[in-house]
Amino acid sequence: MHFADYDTRLAAYAVIVDGDHVLLTWYNGSQPQWTLPGGGVEFDESLEEAVVREVLEETGLHVRVEQPLTTWSFTEDEGPRPPRPYKSVRIVFEATAIGGVLGTVERDGTTDFARWVSVKDVPALQPRAGIVDVGMRALA
Repeated sequence: MHFADYDTRLAAYAVIVDGDHVLLTWYNGSQPQWTLPGGGVEFDESLEEAVVREVLEETGLHVRVEQPLTTWSFTEDEGPRPPRPYKSVRIVFEATAIGGVLGTVERDGTTDFARWVSVKDVPALQPRAGIVDVGMRALA
């Protein structure tokens, strides 16, 4: 299929670890679940700028974006603008918290709260977005 025949969403996420804890957020959208901080990249921003903005909005923390860890993409026959097919492209970065106060600062957004979770407890968290597993595997 030609790229002009489907919609693409570019998103950037962060894996932020402090000791034996990872920072996760609670997504309150159509399928509420635990996820990594991150989200859609705006037209005029870089991937790294998107990570910094999204992490601040969703967690209240300032981060230094480190290296990209991995990518994940998938397609759906029908996306948010039916009947157009949809491709999601997600880039996961390692990031380090460098300041701020834990707490969601976005207004009317899709994140209810952020929480430091023990890395050993992540596999048992339910429901959990696939991007969490993708990021944790890449970090290991």
